[in-house]
Amino acid sequence: MEKSMNKAAFFDSVRGSLFEGKLSQSKVEGLEYLLKAWEGQPLDYIAYGLATAYHETGHTMLPIREYGGPAYFRKRYDVQGDNPTRAKANGNTKPGDGMKYCGRGYVQLTWKNNYERAGKAIGVDLVNNPDLAMKPEYAARIMVEGMLEGWFTGKKLSDYLGGDRKDYVNARRIINGTDRASEIAEYARQFEAALKAAGVPS
Repeated sequence: MEKSMNKAAFFDSVRGSLFEGKLSQSKVEGLEYLLKAWEGQPLDYIAYGLATAYHETGHTMLPIREYGGPAYFRKRYDVQGDNPTRAKANGNTKPGDGMKYCGRGYVQLTWKNNYERAGKAIGVDLVNNPDLAMKPEYAARIMVEGMLEGWFTGKKLSDYLGGDRKDYVNARRIINGTDRASEIAEYARQFEAALKAAGVPS
């Protein structure tokens, strides 16, 4: 994708359709990390991945940390929180793990077990260095692997896209049920148009 893609055409297209005529350097850099991570994947996968990142990051195109403080993360994810059985089942066995393994990334990576799986997949020690999931180059790879393999909900891209299928609406189930599904589907169509304008083959 990178060699044949007309980046100028891509950025011109998304600048107008998705970024209100302006693209900051940080957004360009975030998009570059994402495009590199999605390189070689089918056009509709790339478009939906970019649309997901656009939505999940509040259009910043950079990884975000889950909103909340220590008390919130302890309550939600910690062995000392509201659901210690769930915490233990997901690898958060020590007090403080709820804060340590809170959500980070283009798509929120949570729980120690998931940090361990993602780290093994990309060759980075995320268990001992969970903040590395905030680095765009790693966050982008985690997002791609997770969406391809079904890490986030058990659903994966190939369940909805590829071949004769292009169900951008139900592809939201890969990340979060049907929350804002139609809206994100429209973002995907706009990213798809930009990728086509840049010469990425269908």
